[in-house]
Amino acid sequence: MKLLLVEDDPILKDGLARSLQQAGYAVDGTANGVEANHMLSMQDYDLLILDLGLQARDGLEVLGKFRAHNKTTPVLIITARDSITDRVSGLDLGADDYLTKPFELAEFEARVRALLRRGLGALSNQVAIGELRLDLNGRRAYLREEALELSARELGVLQILMLRAGQVVNKEQLADKLCSWGDEIGQNAIEVYVHRLRKKLEQSGISIRTIRGLGYLLEK
Repeated sequence: MKLLLVEDDPILKDGLARSLQQAGYAVDGTANGVEANHMLSMQDYDLLILDLGLQARDGLEVLGKFRAHNKTTPVLIITARDSITDRVSGLDLGADDYLTKPFELAEFEARVRALLRRGLGALSNQVAIGELRLDLNGRRAYLREEALELSARELGVLQILMLRAGQVVNKEQLADKLCSWGDEIGQNAIEVYVHRLRKKLEQSGISIRTIRGLGYLLEK
C-alpha cells in the first residue's frame, strides 16, 4: 500500500517514513505544500499523512485543494496545533483523523492501520478467502492456519490481490502500489513474485489467474 507523508520536520519525517517502510508500506515524502498537491494530482495514494505547518503552502490549504477534487483518500493530520479551532477546521475540511504532536509511535501506527482499513472498507484486521487468511496488522499470511514464508514484495502482491479478490489487477497497478516515488519495479519482477506466490498456494484451492492482456485475478 502506498502512503504520502507530508511533514515539515526532516527528523520526524525520516523517522516516520522508516517506521512505515519497515511495516511494509511504500512511502513518498515531502515538506512542501505545493509539491504535495502536485504529487496528489499525479498519483493515487491509500493514505495521506499531513502536517499543517509546511513550506510554500499551509497544510489546511493542501487539504482543501485536495478535497475540492473529490478525492476520497483517507487523511491523517499530524500537527503541533492543538486548539479546538484547528481541530475543527481540519476535520471540516475533510480530514479523517487528527493527531497532535508529540505522539507515541505505536498510536500513530495504529491510527494509520485503522484509516487504511476504513479506506479499503475492511471491517476487521483479517481478510480471508477460503483457507487463505491475511492479517493486516501483523502483515502475515496463513494457509490452513500455518504461516506462509513470504518476502516483503510477495506479501505486498498477495495483499493487493486479496483486497481486490474477484477483480483484475494489472502489472502497472501492482508495481505502483509496491514502490515509492522514484523507485521502479519492472514487469518481469512482478511476474516473478506472482510465479512464487502460485507455487506457495498450490493445493490451497486459491488461484492467481492470468487474464491475457489485462492482468491477474485472485479467485477461490
